[in-house]
Amino acid sequence: MKQSSRRTFLGQAGVGLAFPFVAKTSWAQKPPSETVRHVSFGGGGMAGADVGAISSHPKVTVAAVVEIDPGRRNKIQQRFRDATIYADWREMLDKEAKNLDTANVSVPDHMHAPMAMSAMLHGLHVYCQKPLTHDVYESRVLAKYAKKRGLATQMGIQIHSNSEYRTAVKLVHDGVIGKVKEAHSFSNKRWGDSNPKPNKKDPIPDGFNWEHWLGPAPYTDYIKGYYHPSQWRKRLDYGTGTFGDMGCHIYDPVFKSLGLTYPISLKSTGPKPNKDNWGFDAKIHYIFPNTPYSADKTLPVTWYDGGARPPKKVQALLEGKGLPGQGSIVIGTKGTMLIPHVGHPQLFPKKDFADFKIEKVPAVNHWHSFIDAARGEGEASANFDYSGPLSETVLLGGVATRFPNETLKWESEKLAFAGNDKATSLIRKTYRQGWEVEGL
Repeated sequence: MKQSSRRTFLGQAGVGLAFPFVAKTSWAQKPPSETVRHVSFGGGGMAGADVGAISSHPKVTVAAVVEIDPGRRNKIQQRFRDATIYADWREMLDKEAKNLDTANVSVPDHMHAPMAMSAMLHGLHVYCQKPLTHDVYESRVLAKYAKKRGLATQMGIQIHSNSEYRTAVKLVHDGVIGKVKEAHSFSNKRWGDSNPKPNKKDPIPDGFNWEHWLGPAPYTDYIKGYYHPSQWRKRLDYGTGTFGDMGCHIYDPVFKSLGLTYPISLKSTGPKPNKDNWGFDAKIHYIFPNTPYSADKTLPVTWYDGGARPPKKVQALLEGKGLPGQGSIVIGTKGTMLIPHVGHPQLFPKKDFADFKIEKVPAVNHWHSFIDAARGEGEASANFDYSGPLSETVLLGGVATRFPNETLKWESEKLAFAGNDKATSLIRKTYRQGWEVEGL
């Protein structure tokens, strides 16, 4: 891989990145009546949902789909009969990119950056599932490149565009709960595994390209049911655990409403992952700089997952209402807001808001707004300018779990932890030989 030394990288990260390719003509310069030709990276699961929602836009036609699983390839071909189906995403770009306009990348986390960056290098506007990338450096690069080339982007945090989350954001911006003192976000999901990787090797299924599934990640032997399908979220090299799966969703209304970007410091007080897998019951404490919506010079925000939950004194602010399985509690100087995942916000103390009517903010179509942005009609609200820092925050939390009970001071411009080279080394990974992507 073409990769500068870490010292050189850290010195350059804050002053911009250079890229060798120029994107093709943007859709913003084309008549909006033209049809958008779309490709889906992935054909089943979340990819199937994303390409279905995107293709429901009246100006979209699905021209190509990439899917490495032969069973899923057959199904997607039946669904989109006019699309060309590929097993190899790099072959698809070589043959089809000049005739494509947009892409959705809805595959395991470790493939987000290679596919999204490659698509953008060919001038495609990109919708990418959350978290935006597998490591912090990738998120920073994708956001910088998309902005530099004027590409429309959107991260797949569709609840961002729902009425529930949009309403919560407006309540904070309107000052309904006053200035915010602290926030707590939580999920009861358990995407982790306390066991070591099994010492075994299984036959690779016929027609399934294991090499392409691994992509730039370290090579490992195929184990039936251990990685594909779905179990990859638990594995350090391929997924990002519960926090990566749900953090971008649940932190989103907190992040948006408070105008957050990068934390000052973070500390994990939960268990450490093992050599192969993410752990359970994370507690990650962030300190952010103040914003126009915060009460003090700094703003503490804490994440909990699995069996971990906010302290009882925080739960007591809900006046006996049971804590939902997932959501956020935002504590202000005038009151407290519960944001269930997914549900409309609730205000406490009840007596103080008995006569207050919450005005619901209408939802927008998350997928269609991306297509509209690609066609030069408005801007997607979860573009990489916004979702890049959100993803970085979540991914930094994953790094913190490797250093339990240690305060990590984050220097966002340098993409480094002050005085901790070992933690900094986890900000950027090395791609496996043969899977390098220009710019990453």
